[in-house]
Amino acid sequence: MRFDWRALSGPALTATTALIAVSVDRYVMAIPDPAPLLVGMVALAGSLNGLAPGMISAVIAVGGCALFFLGHHVTPEPAASDLARLSLLATAVAGTAAITGLLRKKRIDMVAWERRHHATTARLSAALDEIVLLDSDTRAEFINRAFRRYFSFPDDKADGKPPFIALMYHGRDTGAYELPAEELDAFIARRTAMMRAGDSTPINIKLANKQVLRFSCTALPDGGRMLSYTPVTDLVRSTDDPAKAEYYRSLRRGGDSDRGRLDAAE
Repeated sequence: MRFDWRALSGPALTATTALIAVSVDRYVMAIPDPAPLLVGMVALAGSLNGLAPGMISAVIAVGGCALFFLGHHVTPEPAASDLARLSLLATAVAGTAAITGLLRKKRIDMVAWERRHHATTARLSAALDEIVLLDSDTRAEFINRAFRRYFSFPDDKADGKPPFIALMYHGRDTGAYELPAEELDAFIARRTAMMRAGDSTPINIKLANKQVLRFSCTALPDGGRMLSYTPVTDLVRSTDDPAKAEYYRSLRRGGDSDRGRLDAAE
């Protein structure tokens, strides 16, 4: 139990109620048995604060009722009827504290589970918004919304399971890449070769709209491919080399040899 104001508020309210009832009955006027009111205080403590504060409130409620009953007798010894009433009260408040405390715990656990579930769903949704799935024939079985938006890829074409090479040619034909025209063929050849080989080495793709996507490929057990397009604009643009020399050199590496693979893919 956490000893903060919230955890102590239930027992404090129960103790205050019991003391007020005993004081008014002894020094002001006779009042009815406060047991029902104290049971309500215990239920409130258990529902708001949990099992432990509820049980503490239950003990306080029984003690308060015992003081109330003793104030109605000339002798300090309680009557048998009072003992029976206290026993019933103890059973009632203990059960109330247990039920309300356990219900509160179940409610809190459910809320925590829902938060974890929603967080997992959000992560999965974000992950799905960054991938393209290819079958064993390199046809796109799933094209995420982000890819369609970045490359202005129409929904009717995306839903028609286009081959990977068609995705590349679409980006070239629409001027989506931040590349000189003479670099595009080598770039497409390299991307196609990496995809077919299942090469997981990530590369950055700079788009004409100044966005940067980090591309990586994962080979799937069924022969398909999972292509990931992760936005990394802020990471890459902040360290951009205006000359872009290293970027273009990375594109040129293997460009001539990959041209043959591109022709075969076509």
